[in-house]
Amino acid sequence: MTASKGSKSHDVSVMCPCCSARLVIDTSLGKVISHEAPPRHSNVPELGRAEALLQEQAARREEIFRQSSESEKTKSQLLERKFEEALKKSKKEPIEKPTRDIDLE
Repeated sequence: MTASKGSKSHDVSVMCPCCSARLVIDTSLGKVISHEAPPRHSNVPELGRAEALLQEQAARREEIFRQSSESEKTKSQLLERKFEEALKKSKKEPIEKPTRDIDLE
């Protein structure tokens, strides 16, 4: 916070703790007379780092693909195992004639 000299009233320059904007406040009026927005930070990646980002993304895609193919292998083995268990269970159960709606009357 700094006071400007040279003006009739006392102007106070304050930095906002939240957004780092600069506010100039007239103390006699108690109002903001000037506002300077803080410098904007760009979320755009640097061009020098673009190649590294592309390589990271390619590696990430390759890893996801590898995991997907591995889960598909496991999935087929799991389904095969479930089928074998169901087949064993069905061989142990006696064969019954299915009940029809017409038989219930």
